[in-house]
Amino acid sequence: MNASQIIKNLPYQTPFLFVDALTEISEKGITGNYTFKENAFFYEGHFKENPITPGVLLTETMAQIGVVCLGIYLLKDEISLDKKPKIALTSNQVDFFIPVLPNERVTVVSEKEYYRFNKLKCTVKMLNEKDELVCRGTISGMIIAK
Repeated sequence: MNASQIIKNLPYQTPFLFVDALTEISEKGITGNYTFKENAFFYEGHFKENPITPGVLLTETMAQIGVVCLGIYLLKDEISLDKKPKIALTSNQVDFFIPVLPNERVTVVSEKEYYRFNKLKCTVKMLNEKDELVCRGTISGMIIAK
């Protein structure tokens, strides 16, 4: 399964799709990126005259790339047109270090800690275009082909 097939199998769509591209994919982890567009709905009210990307959306971006995309890849032999993946976030712990501004491109790097009994746990970090650490943590989710 290649990057475009993984993205096609994601259960999200605009404005809640936070994956532009996947650049590295293996059984051990995944790397991808996303650019937070300046006209995104959430910048209008977060914060007045000084918009920054909400932490919950940074976490969501890390979850979509680092857990869901990797989970789809790991289930590649079970996913088909009639067997789409079902996903549920089960836990996360994320530390934030610097803000992400409108039009900023981020890269998410995820390493699989374990995948068993349909639970995937990953160590995930987000870097900005200057290769600075934006945030990092662990994210877990349940993923099955239904």
